[in-house]
Amino acid sequence: MESLEAELDRARALDVAALADAIESIGFECTRCGACCKAVEGCEDDSADDADGPDGADRAGYDHVATVFPDEVRRLQRAAGDASDHGDSGEGETLDTGEAGSGDGSEGDGRDGGYRYDWRDVARPMPYGLSEGADGPEGETFEWALQVDDCGDCTFYAEDDGVGRCTVHADRPLVCRTYPFSVALGGTSQPMGEAVDGEGMVRAHECEGLGRDIPRADAEELAAALKERAIRELEEAIGVREAYRPADVDGVVVHDSEGAKRPDGTRIDGGDAGRSDRKP
Repeated sequence: MESLEAELDRARALDVAALADAIESIGFECTRCGACCKAVEGCEDDSADDADGPDGADRAGYDHVATVFPDEVRRLQRAAGDASDHGDSGEGETLDTGEAGSGDGSEGDGRDGGYRYDWRDVARPMPYGLSEGADGPEGETFEWALQVDDCGDCTFYAEDDGVGRCTVHADRPLVCRTYPFSVALGGTSQPMGEAVDGEGMVRAHECEGLGRDIPRADAEELAAALKERAIRELEEAIGVREAYRPADVDGVVVHDSEGAKRPDGTRIDGGDAGRSDRKP
């Protein structure tokens, strides 16, 4: 694999029109089935009746897992509060990117403690690398996953008469905006499962909506988000690498580009949770 910096240069050079061509060739229409938002085995599965998962295994392999970055967590904290103020009226329409919030943490980002939604209402430590200790989960992990409910489904997933929707759709993370697609670049994340189709730099992952006609405008919008996600993931990976310092503390430690944090999003070193102290 090329260095992260080299892959970042490649991501920045991606041609949105070419990505849109690939997406249009593969085809996609969201059917709102909710499969990408729900646990692999949740409350509807007899084998997942307890929090320990099937056969007593760690539930990390069964709960819904979607990577969310620190600035996206803050944006979702803000969006979740807005949704509750308006009675959760979101329709969850496909590819509605919306204009709500910049996602850069530059305004109303909650660093002054102004959020009504706690960090832990939105995100949880990425479960991989953690183990169950005498006093609960412990260990070090990298990045955050969207919080899940008791069934292991995304906390922002709702279902009406069998039709799924996202209650914070306009502010959903990039990994959700671009599902079921990814780009073939090292250092970027892949959605659930192996790629089942591909065209050029675009990879398509398991989804019942693949193969359906997609309007050109929607393909271009999705392609732009896919490029943005690739850049953002690589920038975050570089940030994590540069900010990483081993943390000799009890419990769970989450390393992201802003430093080592507790599960509630506060930095272990007491610094500003809204930024990293690393040099640009």
